[in-house]
Amino acid sequence: MSIKNSGAAAPATAVNTNGKLPMEENEEEEIWKVAVSRFQAREEEIERKKMTVKEKVQQRLGFAEEATRCLTQTLEELEIMGDPMRKEVGMVRKKIDMANRDIKSLAQSCQKKEKEYKETLEAFNEKNKEKTHLVSMLMELLTESERVRMKKLEEINKTVGALQ
Repeated sequence: MSIKNSGAAAPATAVNTNGKLPMEENEEEEIWKVAVSRFQAREEEIERKKMTVKEKVQQRLGFAEEATRCLTQTLEELEIMGDPMRKEVGMVRKKIDMANRDIKSLAQSCQKKEKEYKETLEAFNEKNKEKTHLVSMLMELLTESERVRMKKLEEINKTVGALQ
């Protein structure tokens, strides 16, 4: 777009609305296009290098996994060669450990039950002593009551005998 000079005819050189000449504008566009294409080329190069590194890492991971499998297999073979009864011995040891844990648990339970039994036996004996004491008190009260009743009967009998 060109700007007209206050109603006069257009000047010999056209000026753009932003104050630049068309040739300068084309150069700037060209510079911009070159910069963008360089940026895109750099991005593509970075992406290619990234993919290359990723492939190398994947390849090394594959080698590492294969080496791990090989070493694991070798270790298993060595264990088998070292002691053919090792697995059985290990299983028996595990069973012994489990039995020891069970024994410990049962011993604790037994101690707890013994303690409860002793406490219950003590309570039983205390209650039994209390009952024996109460029975002897009852016997004393009954004896005293019977003696008092007999005495009253004798007094009433004397009173009735004196009335006659």
